[in-house]
Parts: sequence; structure tokens; C-alpha cells
Amino acid sequence: MADTDNAAGTAADEAKRNADFAANQAKSGADQAANFAKGATDRMRDAGQKAQSAFQERVMEPAQRAGQAMREGGQKIAENNQQIGVKLIDQAEQNTAEAFAAMRKAAEAKDLSDVMRIQGEYLREQSQRSMAQAREIGELIVSFGRDAVGAMRSGAGGPRTGGE
Repeated sequence: MADTDNAAGTAADEAKRNADFAANQAKSGADQAANFAKGATDRMRDAGQKAQSAFQERVMEPAQRAGQAMREGGQKIAENNQQIGVKLIDQAEQNTAEAFAAMRKAAEAKDLSDVMRIQGEYLREQSQRSMAQAREIGELIVSFGRDAVGAMRSGAGGPRTGGE
């Protein structure tokens, strides 16, 4: 009976060793799978952070700079339009004053030839004044256009990276 107990004990020890070995193998496999999964997760997180950083650098920041430049350009255009409007009112006021001055002179004229001379002078001066005023407004518009385009270019452009 001792041999039977001894054989059963040996079989039990062998079964325990086999079970321990299988458990260690399973634990080792699970640890390897967990380490692999952790490594894959870390790589995916790093790739996501790189993609987010690249998106921020290449898309968001230039878009924000362009938006800011457009806002600034729009504000500049509004200011410039206001200046042009004031300049046009000033010119209209000057033209009206000149027209009334010519009408006064014509009303005080002694004869028809004097009236014709006054009208001729007024028309000649008004023609010159209109051309000068148109040139002045044109120069303002060109200057404002250059300023607005320059502001948009300097704001929207930025350092480019990545061999573009």
C-alpha cells in the first residue's frame, strides 16, 4: 500500500508541477500579451499626438493667422471707407461753395459778357478741381488697397515647414 500511496503522491506532485508550469506559461503569455497591448497603445497615443500636433501646426495656426489678417484687413477697409466718405463730403462742400461763389459773381455781373466770362472761369476751374479730386480719391483707394493686401499677406503667411 505504501507503493500505491507513494505512486499517488508522485502523480499528485507531477500533476501539481504540470499545473504550476501551465499556470506560469499562461501568466507569461498573458504578461506578453499585456506588454504588447500596452506598447501598441503607447505607439497609437504617440501617433495621435503627432497627428494632432501636425494638424495644429499645419492647419489650425495658419487658418487662425489668416482669419486674424482678414479681420484686420476688414477693419482697415472700414476705416479707409470712412476716410474716403469724409473726403468726398469735403470735396462736395468745396464744390458747392465754389458754385455759390460763381453764382454770386454772376448775379453781380454788369452785363452778359461778364456773366459768360464768370461761367467760363467756373467751368474751367470746376473741371480742374474735379480731375484733381478724382485723382486724390483714386490715390487713396490704391494706397488703401496696398495696405489691406499687405496686411492680409503678412498675417496669413507664416513660416512654412516640411519642405512645402
